[in-house]
Amino acid sequence: MDLYFILGLLFSALTAATFADDEQVTFVSELSSKPTQKLSKYGWYGSVRLQRFHIPKDTAIARWLFSVTKGHTFQCGQHNVTIHIRWGAPPVINPTGLAFPNATLWSPSLSLTLPVTSHSSTTFNISNPASGDWYIGAHLPEDDGRIEQKGFPSCSYFFQPQLSIRRAVDTPILQQGKFVQQTAAPEKPARLKLYVPEFTSSLSISVADCSSAEGDLGSGKCSLVLRLGSTSLQEGPVTVNCSGLSCSATLSSPPWDTWLRVVVESNQDNRTVTFSVVSNYTVGCKPKSVGLTADDDFNTLRGNSNYINATSAVNSSVIANSSVAFCNESLSPLLPLLASACVWNVPLLYEELDVLSLRFIPVNGPNVSVTNTHPTLLIYPLQTRATGGTLNLQLTLNNTYVTMGNSSSVVACLSPWAPVLELNQSQSCHTALFRGYSVYVNASVPKAVVRLPFPHSTTWYLTLQLICNSSDCGNLSVVSVVPEVFISACVEECGIYGECRLLRSYSYLYAACVCKAGWNGWGCTDDSTAQSYSRQMTATLLLTLSNLFFLPAIVIAVRRYYITEASVYLFTMFFSTFYHACDQPGIAELCIMDYDTLQYCDFLGSVCSIWVTILCMARIRDTFKYTLFILGVLLIAMSMQLDRKGLWNMLGPILCAILIMVTFWVYRGVRRRHCYPPSWQRWVFYLIPGVLCALIGVCLYIFTETEDNYYYVHSLWHILVASCVVFLLPPEEKNREVLNWDRDWSLNWSWRPQVCGYTLCQSSKDELYTVT
Repeated sequence: MDLYFILGLLFSALTAATFADDEQVTFVSELSSKPTQKLSKYGWYGSVRLQRFHIPKDTAIARWLFSVTKGHTFQCGQHNVTIHIRWGAPPVINPTGLAFPNATLWSPSLSLTLPVTSHSSTTFNISNPASGDWYIGAHLPEDDGRIEQKGFPSCSYFFQPQLSIRRAVDTPILQQGKFVQQTAAPEKPARLKLYVPEFTSSLSISVADCSSAEGDLGSGKCSLVLRLGSTSLQEGPVTVNCSGLSCSATLSSPPWDTWLRVVVESNQDNRTVTFSVVSNYTVGCKPKSVGLTADDDFNTLRGNSNYINATSAVNSSVIANSSVAFCNESLSPLLPLLASACVWNVPLLYEELDVLSLRFIPVNGPNVSVTNTHPTLLIYPLQTRATGGTLNLQLTLNNTYVTMGNSSSVVACLSPWAPVLELNQSQSCHTALFRGYSVYVNASVPKAVVRLPFPHSTTWYLTLQLICNSSDCGNLSVVSVVPEVFISACVEECGIYGECRLLRSYSYLYAACVCKAGWNGWGCTDDSTAQSYSRQMTATLLLTLSNLFFLPAIVIAVRRYYITEASVYLFTMFFSTFYHACDQPGIAELCIMDYDTLQYCDFLGSVCSIWVTILCMARIRDTFKYTLFILGVLLIAMSMQLDRKGLWNMLGPILCAILIMVTFWVYRGVRRRHCYPPSWQRWVFYLIPGVLCALIGVCLYIFTETEDNYYYVHSLWHILVASCVVFLLPPEEKNREVLNWDRDWSLNWSWRPQVCGYTLCQSSKDELYTVT
């Protein structure tokens, strides 16, 4: 921790020294750091270590310091750590080049590669970063499929990101139509900001009256660079090079209800340029009101969402008092729209169902009317907690009332920050600073789907409009569509070959698919390495039927009167069989009870089998032996509850049992002055083969298991463990009469009931004791 603290101080000092001051604004510096996390090899999105940083508004520059340290000193070779950076939502990554589900759209995030030997670090700078949450994901190269046993030393790498920012606290504000005089130098750009209200259709920034304090600018050139917007890695700011004494930049469909950054830089070497800047925006369509009227209460809203018709008087008052028209779709989904309306807004009901599960429902019913004269607008605000899921858009054409021809289609544009209010054949689904996603439906394609993993935390706008190939749509002026927009945790719940898991990075929740049976991809739809049904059945049968090799051990234990040991072997065989039947990754699985219960019992039975077998080999008195049996089982059960996959949960009982066995064997050997066990046949034909089976099984279990060969290597482990029990189980004790076992056992099996009147009786001799 001292090393990281020193690095943070050096990083902060270096950042403060490299950030240039600006005489027109005041800057403050801030430093934030995240705890160190252990990196994992990439197998699915859960292998990524995700960190979230917040960059405040008016940040001039942000600098990340990424440090990776190796955890052990032995040679591990050089590994590359991949770092992904994205603004607004977690990065959507595809390091293995797998296929995404159909209709799933995504943009690659910025990726950095950091080679690591023992300790490595790198910095990453962003000028004028977008404000909000930034997400950092890091992971090691692709997993090779080797199954590492917990507790054994392995190559480990630890990742820690740190962020240093410098932000302006008194940035000048551009107001509508008012000139502001500024100066810009090569290393000291002018920084301003302006507020863009809702319903702004266009925004223009003009620079005029360029002059230099040092004299002529030369050839009448202003030599300024005008930048509008912030850097978000996926989308950069709009840049205009000023070539005269004045210049301007115009943004069509700028982001609504936000502060826009304006940066003016000078290209003149060693020269300060003075200029005036002004902003103007145009509101192309600003309705009198948006959404419901004042007399709409929650009961009316809830009734409309459940498709209960409201009164026509309420609907007529809404149309009369607002140029943003909406109607009750259930009464008449094709009511004519107002000719004076420039956009038709549909109010929505926001319903949160579960974690990363919410939906938006039009309050007037599922059908939404769309016309060719002006667009229909639906607004979907997404908060930060919704960015960890998948944004789904499903657009369906309703042909119940009107049948569309092949020459007409309904075009939809889903865009963040601002809507696209002009849709036609040539207009792309793109705002001034951000790219949207377009779909269309018509008579031949009545349904369209778009899925966006990890959407941005902002307001999303869905614009709908009827487009005809000819200029006049004829009698077809209004159609009905059903837009369904909702947030789900994963894409189609990961299908039948995947499982949607909820992940957490501190207080932030997100979801990802973990695939099985060889299926891969973001939604477990890539079948390039999928296992066939026959292979799944083979794996299931091998892993389950291999446990039947415990039957010889059970029979031999019963014949040698080791009934307690036989019960433990039976318990292990039963739960190991059904645990592996339930643990199968494909569709060939059978779970007779909860998976966690089966796993716990399987691990408990395996360790207890080893425990009782070694104690049985020790040949200790029954009272002491059964006491150790019970005490060991209780301690093993406790350790399994704490960490059932820990290395010492198995090694601890084995070492303790071996220590007890060796102690008693040495005691007998010293007392008898002879090696114990005394028979060489016992060593050659039983003990040595049993130990070899156990050692081979342990080596296979620890060092050779991978995800590809698991089903037959682990089956071989079952066979070897059961076989070593057959070899190592000691023979029947010769003097069973001393233990009162042989007499009682043979007596119970040879006893036959005899009737003595109304009772069962047995002739036996009573021992009489005389007390004096």
